[in-house]
Amino acid sequence: QVQLVESGGGLVQAGGSLRLSCVASGRTFANYHMGWFRQAPGKEREFVAAISWNGILTTYADSVKGRFTTSRDNAKNTLYLQMNSLKPEDTAVYSCAADSYGAASYGAYWNSPTTYDSWGQGTHVTVSS
Repeated sequence: QVQLVESGGGLVQAGGSLRLSCVASGRTFANYHMGWFRQAPGKEREFVAAISWNGILTTYADSVKGRFTTSRDNAKNTLYLQMNSLKPEDTAVYSCAADSYGAASYGAYWNSPTTYDSWGQGTHVTVSS
């Protein structure tokens, strides 16, 4: 099992930026893909971004493409989400998730929550207008 701890959330004005971090422990971080999801109040959890184990491949939800960038530092067991040009509709709890069993390698979709077996507790992001 993988333990994940997010940080970096907070309150920011529209147009501002935040960088979220997710520190992993338990299994070799460099061995598995990672994802970011968010859940706004009263809404279902939605996919934000995902990154391959080596950081070469990334994919994003259309709603954040061009504004958000995910990256990872395997030497530091850390995943990042750089969020720029934030909008009020980006307000949500952001969680990182690990595909530590390699479900994506067997055809599971990166944008599906069911692909991921380990989740962080989430960090709140509030964007004011």
